[in-house]
Amino acid sequence: MESLDSRLERLERRCRRLQSVTFAALVLGALGVGVAALRPRLPAEGGELVASRLTLRDAKGHTRATLSAQDGREGGLVLHDAQGQPRALLGVDASGSPRLRFATAEGATLAELTVYANEAPRLSLGKNGGTEFFSVGLLSDGSSRLELADEDGRPRAILGADEHGSPGLLLVDRKGQPRASLRVTPADSASLVLEGRDGEVFRAPSSIQ
Repeated sequence: MESLDSRLERLERRCRRLQSVTFAALVLGALGVGVAALRPRLPAEGGELVASRLTLRDAKGHTRATLSAQDGREGGLVLHDAQGQPRALLGVDASGSPRLRFATAEGATLAELTVYANEAPRLSLGKNGGTEFFSVGLLSDGSSRLELADEDGRPRAILGADEHGSPGLLLVDRKGQPRASLRVTPADSASLVLEGRDGEVFRAPSSIQ
């Protein structure tokens, strides 16, 4: 007949085995919870993916597109060429002005469209070296302005209209001095002013100041 000591010993072994199984189950459960917490959560349909910067690279590892939103800096979408150089930008700068820009592989701006102060759009075109030769825009006071520049970026022909819509044309020499001016006033009177190199001035009508 089995002794009492033998029964107690067998019961203790069963208790130890049961404790081992319970501890292993708890460990596996904790690992499962940790893995689930670390697993990336893909947004469900209609969900939201939050990130401050997203970069897309091609098969060669070259950056082809970046989407960023950083505090205090211009954020937006930048498209890169096959060599990874930024060529196009659609973004909003730190002042809140939206901007569309196209550039050469060296970074020189060829075309840019910007809207200032919610009401003043401006379009500019540049040469390969970065010199701006054409711009047209609407100013915040309601006036408009078109400029043609020389090879050094100096405005030489300025066509504009004031806040009342009265047009004017101004031609400037290489030193920035006005040489010819043609205007139509808000009262629909016209004027022409021509200035020679030696200071002689022709005005029509002759009574204008």
